[in-house]
Amino acid sequence: MIRGVVFDKDGTLFDFRKAWGPWVETVVRGLAKDEAEAVAMGRAIGFDLPTHSFAPDSPVIAATVRDSARILLDFLPGRELDELSDELDAASMAVTLVETVPLVDFLQGLRDRGIKVGLATNDTEEPAREHLARFGVLHLFDFVAGYDSGFGGKPGPGMLNAFLAHTGLAAEQVAMVGDSRHDLTAGRAAGMACVGVLTGIAKKDELAPHADVVLADIGALPAWIAGRAA
Repeated sequence: MIRGVVFDKDGTLFDFRKAWGPWVETVVRGLAKDEAEAVAMGRAIGFDLPTHSFAPDSPVIAATVRDSARILLDFLPGRELDELSDELDAASMAVTLVETVPLVDFLQGLRDRGIKVGLATNDTEEPAREHLARFGVLHLFDFVAGYDSGFGGKPGPGMLNAFLAHTGLAAEQVAMVGDSRHDLTAGRAAGMACVGVLTGIAKKDELAPHADVVLADIGALPAWIAGRAA
C-alpha cells in the first residue's frame, strides 16, 4: 500500500513548457550581447529560441540551475559560476508557474487519505518553497528538498532517502512521481515505486521502461494508488 508520495516539481506539479520556456528566453536574452548569441546560448542549454522548444536532453529539464549556469559561462568570460548560479536562482523565483491540476484540492485529498507528501527537485530549495507557498500548498508538504539541501540531486537517491528517514516510511510504501528519467532513476535507486507523468517534455515511450506506470498527469494518481491497495 502506498503511504507516501514524493513529487518532482517542474513538469510534474507545474506545466514545464508554460513556465520554463519563457524563463529561458528571458535569461539568455538578458545575458547575451545580441540575438545571435542569445540563440546560441539557448541552444547550448537545449532550448531553441526560434521555435520556443526544448530538446529532450536539455539540462533545464532534469539537471540543476548550477549545471545550466556552468554551460552558459562559456559565453560569459569573466563571470563566476557562483555569481551566475545565484543570478539564475533569483530569476527562477519570479517564474510564472501553471498548475498541472488544482493543487490545493489534489494534495489535500492525498493527506486526507493519510499519505505523506514530499518534494524532491533539482531546483534549489528556497525557490521551490516560494513556488509552493505561492500556490498555497507549502503547508501540505511533510518534506521539501532541493539539490542544495544537503542530499545531492537527482538521478541520485539522496533526497528520496532523506524523505524516508524523515517520515519513517519504508521504500516499498512510497511512490516517486516525475516527468523525467532522472526522477524515475532516483526512485528506482531508492527502492520506490515509480510513476511517470506526461506534463513535462519526455514522451511515454521514453518514460515507460523506467516506470511502473505512466499517467497523463498527477490527477490520475489517486486512482492508481487505490488500485494498488485493492
